[in-house]
Amino acid sequence: MSIGLITFDLDDTLWSVKPVIIAADDALRAWLLAHAARLEALTPERLQQLRGEVVEQQPELDRRVSELRYQVLLRALLQSGYARREAQEIAEHAFQVFLAARQNVELFADVLPTLEYLRSRYMLGALSNGNADIRRVGLGEYFSFALNADMLGVAKPEPQVFLAALARAQVEPTRSIHIGDHPQDDIFGAQQVGMRTIWFNPDHKDWSGEHEPDAQISQISQLPDLLKRFDE
Repeated sequence: MSIGLITFDLDDTLWSVKPVIIAADDALRAWLLAHAARLEALTPERLQQLRGEVVEQQPELDRRVSELRYQVLLRALLQSGYARREAQEIAEHAFQVFLAARQNVELFADVLPTLEYLRSRYMLGALSNGNADIRRVGLGEYFSFALNADMLGVAKPEPQVFLAALARAQVEPTRSIHIGDHPQDDIFGAQQVGMRTIWFNPDHKDWSGEHEPDAQISQISQLPDLLKRFDE
């Protein structure tokens, strides 16, 4: 059966996310140091404490990374003695500083040529639990749509994420393939709704999930040949 839709995870599938978050956190701390002098130091331990407080009061934010980060910043500022309106303004500006730096990704070397090949043959979608913006990272022209947890209010592996992609594309699950690095969020999540799955496994790990993916790859450039076999 011909492939009607291919969806991609973003973080750690098309780029390595750890250095991106480290750099974005550094940019955030530098901005806060210059613009929020009364703010107590946001050590990793302090951030974890604040995150726990926010999620306890608003559990629906646990997987909505943008709103959660804003609320953590706001709580930190309020607890440091800032008035609410000023705290809201600082938190919003600080979050935008973080978000801008969050888009400075370094794509894996084979991503662009592979997406260029695929987009002329298949509909491509992006499904992420993170807050990278495909337009701001330079991939907007390759994808027909992008969905994330902030937009949907739920995160992978919840089936609603994958069902939303299928509805957007108007394609049956059996004609759809999801590609991602996470056994639970990506592979199990897509399997729940009947999509076929390809596990991106650059480190050649042993499979640890319950139901194995339909295939696995260690490089994105392996996709074109693999998809030809799926398409037969």
